[in-house]
Amino acid sequence: MDSARSDSFMALKILVAGGFGVGKTTLVGSVSEIRPLSTEERLTEAGRPVDRLDGVQHKTTTTVAMDFGRITIHDDLALYLFGTPGQDRFWFLWDELAQGALGAVVLADTRRLADSFAAIDYFEHRSIPFVVAVNCFDGARAHRADEVARALDLDPGTPVVLCDARDRASCKEVLIRLVEHAASSYEARLSANASSA
Repeated sequence: MDSARSDSFMALKILVAGGFGVGKTTLVGSVSEIRPLSTEERLTEAGRPVDRLDGVQHKTTTTVAMDFGRITIHDDLALYLFGTPGQDRFWFLWDELAQGALGAVVLADTRRLADSFAAIDYFEHRSIPFVVAVNCFDGARAHRADEVARALDLDPGTPVVLCDARDRASCKEVLIRLVEHAASSYEARLSANASSA
């Protein structure tokens, strides 16, 4: 790496969040340019009473800590991706993972849209910019972004994008949209702070 590149190179932390079985591990794995770190473990009988498998009956594993991947967006910009666990019992990890994050992708499944509310609330209450990425699963009814935004009661200006978590180009577009949204959110916040000073 030459010194000019190292002086201007920036790495940003992004969270990939959402409900259980929505495709977070798949998204991180499909877009990462390095072999992703995954903490997937097999679902067990002991977890059956607490893991709701409605809509994901064929799921056999779950993230128990985090997923990690990296993607270079430009020569001078890389994103470090941290996939969060989806079940409530692992939420104690979210505060650690969220420290220093530029923003988040809330991955949503329209067949189980209510599973997105907890992640949306988490980022709204902490003023962490986020986009909602609707993972277009095979066999799921197609929805428009504005329909999803209304159903989730999102604040005006919160982006909703359609994606395929298995497709690298689709996931890269989601991440670019998040970086753009986070940059405009921070600029608006700086502007508001300057005018109130």
